[in-house]
Amino acid sequence: MSDFLKLVGEQIRYIRKAKGLTQQTLAEKSNLQLSYISDVERGERNISLETLEKIITSLEIAPIELFNFNSTDIENDLIEKRMIIESLRALLQERRIDEVRFIRNVAQEFVKTVDND
Repeated sequence: MSDFLKLVGEQIRYIRKAKGLTQQTLAEKSNLQLSYISDVERGERNISLETLEKIITSLEIAPIELFNFNSTDIENDLIEKRMIIESLRALLQERRIDEVRFIRNVAQEFVKTVDND
């Protein structure tokens, strides 16, 4: 996936959570599938402008808010996120394969639960 898709997806997630919306609520408001919203937020969907408009309208924001990537809060969050991911990578590097698989499975279940919020 492109960095731009991931950045837009992270921005949508950030705004959605800041507004206290679940993925399910955003999906309903935008007339999109929950799985589609989840894919967009993870940067795994290359969405059309029409779909982007539905999401922006449902979030009740101006389009410029979605593309305001210069926000220091968002930049700081992304930097911190990358640092945490790197520290997790270093931590997992020293573990046995069965332990890494177990941690991956736990993480996947956690993400499924969070994505449904």
